[in-house]
Amino acid sequence: MNGNWTQTTAIDAWMEYIQANKGRSPRTAEAYGMALRKLSEFLGRDVLDATAEELEAFTGLWLHKRGVVALSRKPYISAVKGFFAWAAWRGIIDGNPAGELVHPKTGLVLPETISLANAERLACAPDLATFTGIRDSAILHVLLGCGLRVSGLVGLNEGDLLEIEVDGRRRLAVRTFEKGSRERRVPMPKEAEAIVRVYLGHEELLEIDRDVVDRRGHADKVLFVSTRNSTVSEDRYRGEERRLSRQSVHDIIQKHGKAVGIPERELHPHALRHIYGTELTEDEIPTLGVQDLMGHSDPKSTAVYTALSMRKKTRWVDKASPLAKVRTPVSELLKRLPDQG
Repeated sequence: MNGNWTQTTAIDAWMEYIQANKGRSPRTAEAYGMALRKLSEFLGRDVLDATAEELEAFTGLWLHKRGVVALSRKPYISAVKGFFAWAAWRGIIDGNPAGELVHPKTGLVLPETISLANAERLACAPDLATFTGIRDSAILHVLLGCGLRVSGLVGLNEGDLLEIEVDGRRRLAVRTFEKGSRERRVPMPKEAEAIVRVYLGHEELLEIDRDVVDRRGHADKVLFVSTRNSTVSEDRYRGEERRLSRQSVHDIIQKHGKAVGIPERELHPHALRHIYGTELTEDEIPTLGVQDLMGHSDPKSTAVYTALSMRKKTRWVDKASPLAKVRTPVSELLKRLPDQG
């Protein structure tokens, strides 16, 4: 082992490397770093001294005995394989002891989703007579109608709402950055667009200082705001500090879902994303269209589906998203309004 390196300096350098050169998000890099610290706990010494047999024991039996199922062991193995391959490449260690590690075989795991009936009940739950109720309704409609990951939802700024023209009518699409810096554009169903516009025009939102600078250095505004945060002083509670957290979105779903008797197993952001994908598939939207709308990156098809027109995608979400198949206060209001050109 190269004596100029320690476990800490090597892990920190590798985490920086995978973010800068492999496109890994800070969250993924931190998770991998945590896995390597678990390896150190298992070894009782510097991870750079690990043998192939020890790495196999750690990623197999040791994690298994601690209740880590095969599917959940995959990130640990990815971290170990990636770190030791990098360390060998940098000349920090002689040879790669993780070279023969293999990922455990896992069966197809079907994600927990929310039923269409419960999605309708959830979308109807917020009190539209209050600002927080309108905000929560907008959040639920965007999750159900656009299939966003929760990280993409909370990262939205007002500038990520894009005006598009479809069949001679002005519509909204949402631009989200998920899985690092990958950009995705998804048309909003009419129901989601309507409640988002109500939220944006609410007098309480207009009084909140939510000014931020976006990733391109332009002035923007946080889209979905928190209304209280006991960890931030009042004079600092503005701008980026106003951004809603992932945990807050989870809490919003739990709060409204439990209030109308929806099982807790269905009350998480990914369940809403899964019903979006399920309903698109049920309506026989083409596979490449589902991949594009869901933001699934497939190198073999990316070149094809990135060319899909916003007009075609808007028609798909109007026809097949969960919001097209449920009745909510917003959908009932839209039926009474004249078509807007």
